[in-house]
Amino acid sequence: MNRRRGRGLGVWCAGLLLAGVGVVAGCRAAGTDGVTPVPQLLAFLPWLLVPTGFALLCALLARWWPGLVCGAVVLGVLAWYLQPYGGAADPGGPPLATLRVLTSNVEFGRAAPALVPLIRDRRPDVVFVEECEFTCQGMLETAFATAYPYRRAVRAAGSHGSLILSRHPLRPTAGVPGTMGMPGAIADVHGHAVRLQLAHPMPPLPGQVGLWRRELGSLRAFAAADRGTPTVLAGDFNATRDHAAFRRILDTGLTDAARLAGPGLAASWPARTASVFGAQIDHVLLSPDFTATGAHFLRVTGSDHRALVVDVTLHHRG
Repeated sequence: MNRRRGRGLGVWCAGLLLAGVGVVAGCRAAGTDGVTPVPQLLAFLPWLLVPTGFALLCALLARWWPGLVCGAVVLGVLAWYLQPYGGAADPGGPPLATLRVLTSNVEFGRAAPALVPLIRDRRPDVVFVEECEFTCQGMLETAFATAYPYRRAVRAAGSHGSLILSRHPLRPTAGVPGTMGMPGAIADVHGHAVRLQLAHPMPPLPGQVGLWRRELGSLRAFAAADRGTPTVLAGDFNATRDHAAFRRILDTGLTDAARLAGPGLAASWPARTASVFGAQIDHVLLSPDFTATGAHFLRVTGSDHRALVVDVTLHHRG
């Protein structure tokens, strides 16, 4: 009797786990973000290997052979999507300029004091700062009045403020409309026009998935609107490559610098556990005019996000 109960418990546990993970894996395979809680779980898709492995163990101990087959299929689907999404074509032309780009979500401005020495140490050419409210903007603009004389900002409180700092001259653009500030500009990089756009759509909170999807759609529309001008789209996307809404941005021809230059699956959020568990939701996306030669995620004290620094080269498109 105890053996029968144990076997039934194993089948029950395996079945529940495989049903839950299977729905998420199925949405990933179908190219849809679904409804809550699927978008939230998709952000941590690689980590679903853990409950899937436990489900396989339960099915094995219970000698539930259909569960083993189902678990093996789900495991195969998850493993398949660990592979990098998309690739990058060689621009083909000679190099024109190099750029170092830094993006950092400073969590309501709390990490601004820690971002100052990081910028001084890394010396990026362009800095994208999300959740940079009035105090944060004043601190960064004062600290870098000479080094970064060009800037574009959405001046707002809390998470709604954002800032772009640049060593290169900037011509203002309308930016992308959103709940939180997403300024944009055209940079003159040694005589070459480069579109700069900060990304910070709303997160896919329960009840706000539709808004999150629409704001990622607005970023996709920006990327698709001008495919002839070199483009850098950077910031906190609140999305990973396992979200269909994010992949639609990549489908415009942009590539993810972190995928090209090294830490493909490194997490950027939450910062406290990113070294062992998290999701990569901070990105620097590049048009085909660029190659990436380095990418590093860095801890910024006071922020729940890691900063991302990438080195890129602008090429003449062949």
